[in-house]
Amino acid sequence: MLPHVLVLGGTTEARALATALTGRPGIRVTTSLAGRVSRPGALAGDVRVGGFGGAEGLAAWLRERRVDALVDATHPFAGTITANAARAAAATGVPLVVLRRPGWRPGPGDRWHPVPSLEAAAALLPRLGDRVFLTTGRMGLAAFAPLARLHFVVRSVEPPEPPLPAHTHVLLARGPFTVAGETALLRDHRIDVLVTKDSGGAATSAKLGAARDLGLPVVVVRRPPLPDGVTPVGDVPSALGALDALAGP
Repeated sequence: MLPHVLVLGGTTEARALATALTGRPGIRVTTSLAGRVSRPGALAGDVRVGGFGGAEGLAAWLRERRVDALVDATHPFAGTITANAARAAAATGVPLVVLRRPGWRPGPGDRWHPVPSLEAAAALLPRLGDRVFLTTGRMGLAAFAPLARLHFVVRSVEPPEPPLPAHTHVLLARGPFTVAGETALLRDHRIDVLVTKDSGGAATSAKLGAARDLGLPVVVVRRPPLPDGVTPVGDVPSALGALDALAGP
């Protein structure tokens, strides 16, 4: 196994991977967090907080700290970080493993409207309903600010960044959520349409089941594409296997 692994973290999978790696003798694990969450949970191994200064800064850090493998286990929508990781790995020759949980897939009864961006989601909303449950995170809500006629219920882990739509009710909560709880929320707030990013995973997928049961349309923002030549693994065991393969016998 490799002596020093840098994990670009912030996800449940990154936390689990760091825990698994630190349980192996002779492995040094450093998890890097962007610092957007004010109170991150405890992490196994070493932790650094803050940006690197783009791909060049990350490459310099990899060289200076003698990193043997880089794992990008960031959020599926952290496109800039993933692009920087690919460039830094190519510049330094440090092997890169990209860990991405699988995206959600519509099932029978779902009324999904896939869109490429938050701006496209905002453009579609007036045709779908007046009361919106917005679960795209605390950043990027400026795309919805011009929709003064609509009423928004915005849920995020931390307070959202302005500007916000004129009629906005903020709910601060962290998953996992249940279908029963999400169904009650949608009914209590008389929601017409759900907006979400295709984040994948089980922690926040209950809202999709609730929307299906209530027959509500769901606007799903598609993930940004991965850099050319990057093939992700979908879970922590696969990431561990990829790192084992890099280490050799």
